[in-house]
Amino acid sequence: MIGIIGAMEEEIAQLKKLMKDIRTEERASMTFYSGTLEGVEVVIVKSGIGKVNMAVCAQILVDLYQVTAMINTGVAGSLDNRLDIGDIALAGDAVQHDVDTSVFGDAKGQVPRMDTLAFPGDERLNKLAAEANEAANPDTKAFIGRILSGDQFVYRQEDKYELVKEFGGLCCEMEGAAMAQAAYLNHVPCLIIRAISDKSDHSATMEYAQFEKLAISRTTRLLLELLKRL
Repeated sequence: MIGIIGAMEEEIAQLKKLMKDIRTEERASMTFYSGTLEGVEVVIVKSGIGKVNMAVCAQILVDLYQVTAMINTGVAGSLDNRLDIGDIALAGDAVQHDVDTSVFGDAKGQVPRMDTLAFPGDERLNKLAAEANEAANPDTKAFIGRILSGDQFVYRQEDKYELVKEFGGLCCEMEGAAMAQAAYLNHVPCLIIRAISDKSDHSATMEYAQFEKLAISRTTRLLLELLKRL
């Protein structure tokens, strides 16, 4: 069974409409919808926004549904000039940019006493997702690289510059690295898909409202095509 997580209802609403044989279960104030999508057994859930909500959700998917892979779909702000509004970022790895115990000698982003700074995305899933995007969104580019997560909406130009300087990365958002950490701890393959909704700068609030629907439509088409390939 594949777990599919969106932080917001808008990110999973269309996927849920297309599911068959739906069953629901409530855990931790979240509704889990299990059934089939494109002939694949899936469980789809809205985690809520932020890293803690995502981590709780991911662990429930592992413990209750014994998922064989986890996919987090959503939108993000671009950190890389190559990515335009609507383009797709796939996580080669993911870092929690708001973790900072550097006073003790840790690198910024390092979760203390973890054996890695960046939590990896699954290479096979990334490859399949890139191929699925080419088929589903032929006018949209897909990039594989680092995705940054933190409990903040990045909209100040100076914050964007600081993130790029410190971590590099394709984009920033608020949940993916938490799922990637949960997947890493549980030895479950994971895939983070992000469509670019804004540029993470002074125009971000205006761009986000304008382009969110466009970005989500592209991740939805990508996911449906990806499931056909699993």
